[in-house]
Amino acid sequence: MSTPRIFTALAFLALSPLLPAQAPPTSYTITEGLPGSTAGTMTVYRSGAQAMIEYRHPAKPDGTPASRSLNLFDLKAGVSHTWDPAVTPISCSAGTFSGDWGDPFASTAELTASIAKGDLKAAGTETLRGIPTKIYAGVTQGMNLKAWIDQKDGLVIKSGFGAPGSPMTFMVNVRSISLATPPASLFVLPAACASVKPPPTAAELMAAETGDSGANFVNAIYGPGSKNSCSIVLRVVAAKTMTPINRKFQVAIDTTYNQDSPNPPHYVFGVGNDGTSTYSGGGLHEITNQVHNGMLRIDNPPAYFNLGVNIPTPNHGADVGLIYRQCFAPTTMLYFVVKDPSNPANGGDWLYAKAGKYAALPAH
Repeated sequence: MSTPRIFTALAFLALSPLLPAQAPPTSYTITEGLPGSTAGTMTVYRSGAQAMIEYRHPAKPDGTPASRSLNLFDLKAGVSHTWDPAVTPISCSAGTFSGDWGDPFASTAELTASIAKGDLKAAGTETLRGIPTKIYAGVTQGMNLKAWIDQKDGLVIKSGFGAPGSPMTFMVNVRSISLATPPASLFVLPAACASVKPPPTAAELMAAETGDSGANFVNAIYGPGSKNSCSIVLRVVAAKTMTPINRKFQVAIDTTYNQDSPNPPHYVFGVGNDGTSTYSGGGLHEITNQVHNGMLRIDNPPAYFNLGVNIPTPNHGADVGLIYRQCFAPTTMLYFVVKDPSNPANGGDWLYAKAGKYAALPAH
């Protein structure tokens, strides 16, 4: 579940380190009102490397009952568990995370650059809920911005934005603060959750597919493409062993594809009884005749292009997908890792090797 953040909806703000030159506390209990018209709350409990976020939503006039959910974070392991304590039996989900997990003190970090740049200026003081705060206010791209910061602990107590003449929308609205260490019992997983593990990370999935460190690969379908240019050598290999597929395969490419074009190309794929395909439409064309020794060299492709590999399989046609150029060397290895060589219809993954033994161009 997402956590409210100051000016989260305002992409125009630059964000960086804490304004006060102090380390934020790592033990606390902080309750905030959730943004919007509901009276819901979010309470963050933290004790060192453990944190719990509790969400409470009141009952609604339409009959929707009140709800409560708990999110337990292991900040060192980067693993979280979520469950509804009112549900019997308890059903728990698990996930992984990195970076900001919902720390209320991160809101202060988000203000520093704006204050340093002069977008927000000191605008007086005010005591909120018994806490002396310093007010910062400003206007950016026609929006009024305002924040109340507890100068003692470096916590944003309240913050909001709004168009001139309109009410402010408050993204942070702290209701209570305690810097005492919460009880250890808050950070104990229910027995039903103890065996629930998060899904594999992208690195773990790549490690399982390649038999190598997942840190040595990046997924080619995620952009943006690298700014520097290079040549790419494609190999079609079997998952787990990374051995070349010893079957005929076809390759088709479109280096003219433009994501911003209002008239995207219409590709047409023909398929024979044995699964051999034909390609047409846009700039798509077959380059199978350029495959030598099971490898295909693509010299200086654009930052992104459409590419497809077809291992002819009866009753299964070809397809292409968007590949982003990633250059880790003047010649960078790209692998189409086939999940099940005995059934190519199950597909595969496009992986660039950025390091390790698979990053080197084979001698032959």
